[in-house]
Amino acid sequence: MARKSRIEYSGAYYHVINRGNYRNWIFESAEARLSFLTCLEEVCLAMGWRLHGWVLMSNHYHLCIETPDPNLVEGMKWLQSTFANRFNRYRQTNGHVFQGRYQAILLESDIVGALCHYIHLNPVRVGLVAAADLQSYADSGFHQIWYPSKRWSFFDGSTTLSEVGGLSDTRSGRRSYRDYLDWLSTDDATCKQLGFEKMYKGWAKGSQEFKQAAMDDLKGRVSQKVVESEAKELREPLWERRLQQGLGALGKANEKLLSERNGVDLKVALARHLGKSSLTPNRWIAERLQMGTAESVSSRVSHHRKHYSSRNLQWQSLKMLECVD
Repeated sequence: MARKSRIEYSGAYYHVINRGNYRNWIFESAEARLSFLTCLEEVCLAMGWRLHGWVLMSNHYHLCIETPDPNLVEGMKWLQSTFANRFNRYRQTNGHVFQGRYQAILLESDIVGALCHYIHLNPVRVGLVAAADLQSYADSGFHQIWYPSKRWSFFDGSTTLSEVGGLSDTRSGRRSYRDYLDWLSTDDATCKQLGFEKMYKGWAKGSQEFKQAAMDDLKGRVSQKVVESEAKELREPLWERRLQQGLGALGKANEKLLSERNGVDLKVALARHLGKSSLTPNRWIAERLQMGTAESVSSRVSHHRKHYSSRNLQWQSLKMLECVD
C-alpha cells in the first residue's frame, strides 16, 4: 500500500508522535534521552524549525513543530534514522527502533496552545510527577518554560503562555501557567472541551475550513510540497556553501583537501560540521570529500564526536560558523 502524502507548506504546524517498536522502552536510559535530544536540537537548528512543545516519555515522544520552510519530511527522516543508528550503535544491536513511520497531524494555529497543554501534562497523566511539581520533569518543554536559562534558541513557549489569558514570560507568569496545568489535570470537562481525547488521532486538527483548504492544496499540488529528489536538488547548494565556509575557516584550499587521505582529521571535522550544520547526507560527503563510503564517514564522525575535545582548534574554528549563515 502506498504511503499517504505529507502536507507541507511554509509556516505549517504539526503534532508529531512516534513510539518504540512493539512499544519498547527506548528512552529508559539517560544516554538514550540525551542522544535523542541532541538529534532533535541538531535537526531544529538545521531545518529552521520552531518547537512550541515537546516531551519524552518512556516509549514515545510528542513534538509540536512549526516549519517556516516546507521541510518536515526531510527533517523527520534525518531525525529518526540518525537517532536509530546512534541508539543501535550504543546498544550494539540492529533492527527497528520506532514502530514505523511517525504520525504527523497538521494543526491550525488556534490548536497549538491546547496541544502544548496536552503534551506538557503527559507525565502527570501517567503518574510520573504531580502537576504542582511539573517543572521537575526535565525531558519536557514545560521544564524549559520554567527555567529560561535551559531553553533552546528555537524553543518558543510564548504561544503557550499567551493562550492562557495572555500570561507573560515572567516568574509570576510561569507560576500561573503551572497552576493552570495543575487545575486542568483534574478538570475532565475542560480537557474534553480542548480536545485532549483526540489530540493523537486523525490527520488534521482545526476548523472544517482549515481542513478543506489543506485537502484542496494537497489535491492541487500547490502546497509547496517538496519531494525527496527535489529536496536534494534544492539543498545541494547549501551543502556546498557550508563546505566552502568550513574550508575558509580552516584556511584550506579545496584541491589540497581532496588530496588528503580519507580519514585525515580535517576531513572528518568537516564531515561532522556539515552533518550538524545542514544535515548533509553522508553519501554526499563521502563523494565530495573523497572519504570512501557513507558508512565510513558515519563511523569516523562518530569516533570524532566521542574522542575529540571541544577545545580542538579545528573543531573550534568550525563551531564558530554555527552562528553564521
